[in-house]
Amino acid sequence: MFFGRAAIFTRKLAPRCCFVALRGLKMSESSESNSVLFVCLGNICRSPIAEAVFKHVAKERGVLDDWTVDSAATGDWHVGCNPDKRALKCLKDHGIDYKHSARQVTTEDFTNFKYIFGMDEDNISTLRELSPKKSTAQIELFGKYDPQGKTIIRDPYYDDGSKGFEDAYEQCLRCSNAFLDRVVS
Repeated sequence: MFFGRAAIFTRKLAPRCCFVALRGLKMSESSESNSVLFVCLGNICRSPIAEAVFKHVAKERGVLDDWTVDSAATGDWHVGCNPDKRALKCLKDHGIDYKHSARQVTTEDFTNFKYIFGMDEDNISTLRELSPKKSTAQIELFGKYDPQGKTIIRDPYYDDGSKGFEDAYEQCLRCSNAFLDRVVS
């Protein structure tokens, strides 16, 4: 199911969701500007980490104001939820404050964002299925930019500890730096 730019996301019966969120999304006017959307299955672990890390790296480089950055889910299970507490702790441990309510990918995202990065092959497959004919977004794995050659950013959701979140953070840091090295002159 797709939602418009400012949609009321009703609470799903997921255990950690306990509110309704009104989310007005700031979008770029076209996909020709610098814009990136990070996507994973639920938008509570990997894609929020990727969004937060990318914003942090772009800010350190002095280019954050040139970018529209967001994250979203392919599924609707966690719409309106905060990121996983382990993801937030990982970010906080690295000095990154982050607030986000999970949202699902919209039809407009495929024209509002120049780059849409999935975290794994399932995300990419789903994004390509959802992509409308008028899509102008470049859909690719974020891990494609990992200098260590790890193209998949593994989902740490079912992990017992925090190591998977730390691994996702480190990989997103490498990918963010490599991607910005490539696209920012």
